[in-house]
Amino acid sequence: MPLSLTTFLIICPLIFLAGFIDSIAGGGGLISLPAYYLVGLAPDVAAGTNKMSAFFGTAVATGKYAANRRIPWREGIAALAGAVPFSFLGAELLKILDERYVKLGVLVALPIVAVFVLLNKDALTPRNLVGEKLRLPACFLIGAVMGVYDGLVGPGTGTFLQLLFVTVLGIEALKGSGAARLVNLGSNVAALVSFIISGHVLYALALPAALFGMAGNYLGSSLAIKKGSKVIRGILILVLGLLMLTLLMDVINKFW
Repeated sequence: MPLSLTTFLIICPLIFLAGFIDSIAGGGGLISLPAYYLVGLAPDVAAGTNKMSAFFGTAVATGKYAANRRIPWREGIAALAGAVPFSFLGAELLKILDERYVKLGVLVALPIVAVFVLLNKDALTPRNLVGEKLRLPACFLIGAVMGVYDGLVGPGTGTFLQLLFVTVLGIEALKGSGAARLVNLGSNVAALVSFIISGHVLYALALPAALFGMAGNYLGSSLAIKKGSKVIRGILILVLGLLMLTLLMDVINKFW
């Protein structure tokens, strides 16, 4: 499709904002994917183009957290090992399950998570619910469960990963954010390769947008590292609210 200056003026700031939010608490796709729809891209091309720009941005955020020693590599890699294959399984399940009921189920659970974060000022206080012997299996299980979710639903995967790292494994909020970025980066690779092979990436838009996404991710991760759990909690609440609104509108449209 022909790209106008207006297209770039719409996409680039929104991808910057998506990257900024995603690097702190996940959920950037709630902004970036609709942005590509807004400029008229077909759903498959929008998804591929979004995945390309998001990949580079997440790589920058992951690198920033790694450089500041904010990634618990042992736990992150164990979760990544579960997320990659099970995200493929989730995508396969989506082919046989009714997407409406999957999203409806998530919509029922979301308010519980949102209320937990909103009303509990200690929501991001680390709580270790597993013993040392079960720590890596628990990481793998978290990665696997969220991998299936990523394949079935997608938006909010990084947000839920972050909450689980903190509230189940006892990882402090900033390192939980770093681990979530690592797992998200890895789980996105296979999907990106698939989109590239199938020719569903609009490079002329994805690459300039990626620069803005990288800038947003860099600034967002820098802010999170500087301000810590306070800014992370605020962005988490914003993302959860946006996710509830998005899924509610989607479910209403598909049922009625």
